[in-house]
Amino acid sequence: MNIGLTGGIACGKSTVSSMLVEKGAALVDADRIAREVVLPGEPALKQIVDRFGQAVLLEDGSLNRKQLGSIVFADDESRKDLEAILHPTIRARMKEQMAAYEREIPDRLVVVDVPLLYESKLQELFQAVLVVYVPEEVQLKRLMERDGILEKDAMNRIKSQMPIEEKKKKADLYIDNSGSMEQTKQQVDLFWQKYVIGKQLPSRKGKHS
Repeated sequence: MNIGLTGGIACGKSTVSSMLVEKGAALVDADRIAREVVLPGEPALKQIVDRFGQAVLLEDGSLNRKQLGSIVFADDESRKDLEAILHPTIRARMKEQMAAYEREIPDRLVVVDVPLLYESKLQELFQAVLVVYVPEEVQLKRLMERDGILEKDAMNRIKSQMPIEEKKKKADLYIDNSGSMEQTKQQVDLFWQKYVIGKQLPSRKGKHS
């Protein structure tokens, strides 16, 4: 049994994933995998160097993320090339980890935390997608407070992703994280009782049987 967990920046995805892990879920973290696949010795790092040159490496042979970012964010073609290197590798590693957890304890819920799940069109990997939701004005306020940034900069980051209202519409299930921590926990408890213990995950929207 698995779900894809996603949301917008500063919506509280990590909070919800932590609550699910506390209840016994296994976690596959796409951000962590993305960092692992570019470590020294990994094939993806060699492909990145072959495409972008030695300038994207630090002296110790690790990836210079700042330098690579300055290249790919300034040029769509470069960004697409980087995605073509990384996305298949990350997706394969995610599938490996999901399969390993499902073999280990077949009845355990596997939560796969993917920030850009819908943007990367990964929903077909999961039985259902759970979105962590807060209205955009709450998202903006929390992002400004969390990162200590101006409203303009926070809004630019929010606008770089699919709107949270659209993600909510696409979701098979959602948890509203705009209230108190206790209110979020109550929703997580209800989700666990109904869908994990009750084993009644809804079918993914748009999924053909």
